[in-house]
Amino acid sequence: MTSTTQFETQTKALIDELKSVCAQYGLGNDGNEFKIITQVFLYKFLNDKYVYELKQLEPSLAEAENFDEALSKFSEDELELLSMQISQNTARIAPENFLSRLFEKQNEAKFADTFDQTLMDVAKANSEIFSVLTQGGEKIVLFENLSKYVSDNRDAFCKALVNKLVGFSFEHIFTQKFDFFATIFEYLIKDYNTNSGGKYAEYFTPHAVAKIMAACLVTGDDVNNVTCYDPSAGSGTLLMNIAHAIGEDKCTIYSQDISQKSSALLRLNLILNNLVHSIQNIIQGNTILSPYHKQDNGQLEQFDYIVSNPPFKLDFSDYSADLDSKANKERFFAGIPNIPKSKKDSMAIYLLFIQHIMHSLTAKGKAAIVVPTGFITAQSGIDKKIRQKLVESKMLAGVVSMPSNIFATTGTNVSILFLDKTNTEDVVLVDASNLGTKVKEGKNQKTVLSEAEEQQIIKVFNAKEAKDDLSVVVSYDDIKTKNYSLSAGQYFEVKIEYVDITAEEFTAKMKGFESNLESLFAESKSLEKEIQSNLKGLRYE
Repeated sequence: MTSTTQFETQTKALIDELKSVCAQYGLGNDGNEFKIITQVFLYKFLNDKYVYELKQLEPSLAEAENFDEALSKFSEDELELLSMQISQNTARIAPENFLSRLFEKQNEAKFADTFDQTLMDVAKANSEIFSVLTQGGEKIVLFENLSKYVSDNRDAFCKALVNKLVGFSFEHIFTQKFDFFATIFEYLIKDYNTNSGGKYAEYFTPHAVAKIMAACLVTGDDVNNVTCYDPSAGSGTLLMNIAHAIGEDKCTIYSQDISQKSSALLRLNLILNNLVHSIQNIIQGNTILSPYHKQDNGQLEQFDYIVSNPPFKLDFSDYSADLDSKANKERFFAGIPNIPKSKKDSMAIYLLFIQHIMHSLTAKGKAAIVVPTGFITAQSGIDKKIRQKLVESKMLAGVVSMPSNIFATTGTNVSILFLDKTNTEDVVLVDASNLGTKVKEGKNQKTVLSEAEEQQIIKVFNAKEAKDDLSVVVSYDDIKTKNYSLSAGQYFEVKIEYVDITAEEFTAKMKGFESNLESLFAESKSLEKEIQSNLKGLRYE
């Protein structure tokens, strides 16, 4: 077993043990379990990261048999000087708030209060950098009182959590890369970030989709000092993938999402992936009604890269009328979906997200948006107006239509819409609907793309390569003649194979056709007579 595989196994085992503790104290599948698991995991991660960074700076601490004892010999000023050399990606933790100190106090009276206060002290000390903002300006700090979610035996519960944490160390995995932490993050939240009936931002984007989006947006290694944005970020899968493609130190992340739960998970994702500098740009709020990120002049902020897997349907009838304003006229140029008399939860909110994204791109901006495949061919309404604008303003780069069930939790077929405001030439349309292998995932069936299939899609898209039954390259004028359809299948050539044959072979084939027809005609006449005979035999009784 390689060290990376070993670390992954050990980390997943820790997560399982924390979930087991929650189950033992009546919190299994409880709505608050995810808060406990993710916050305790994060506290342990930050604790070990700070200790690790101190050891990197001070050899005597790294060599000491007892870290706490060695650290106690440093004065407050000396410890402050050491801490000042640590990057902002690492939270500052006072020695009295170390996990090791909690372990020492576990048998004291009212230990749950000590546990909660420790987490709150760490949150307060790191509030400036590690807090998520609401659109109203309120700070959501790192931690909250966790023992309150247990009805009885609060001290024992907190003690059990601490004892699981001290038997494990993160210090060996801080050198791991993006793929490692992406796997760990997905494992950590797998029970808490499911598709809750299609509700706002509560579903997980498959890695294949996220990877294809990032690889088709970031095609060079000269990208630097850019901004990346997701107006419906969820837990941040898309943002992490594009940040990794660009380089975590070469981009700044911005996001907004209505879900407090998703914003907390996104913050955790940023911390795991060395993107702490972007936490201040993570906003909990309603992007469509009240977009937060704005320029000094009050206009919406514009971004270099935008990725989004927006909710497709959502009841926004309560604030639909508020969107129809002078301020939104340019942003929602194609219109706002009408409120239906019934099934208000089927309102196509993704159409507003597409328009918002188009409005939020810089002059050289690029975007990738997951849309229902029906969007690319709809022949009326807001859908078609958006496609017309994309073509007429020459900001469409292409479309990749994915296989059905690429999302295990929804039967909706999806496509990825790619925008590029510098794309003045051809558009590439990819039909990947026949790729992938169907596998069972729980009660659902899911289509999984192989690594080779992912690379094939990325290659033909970036090279603008036409490949039989997979991709086609068309001009903006071609799209206009097809009534703005973005379905690759409508542009594939109908191929007729011509085979050279001799006059004798032609005569033989024609005789064969004549013979078959005579036989079929004879059978037909026989059937006609039989039917007529049967009809004559019918009697009224």
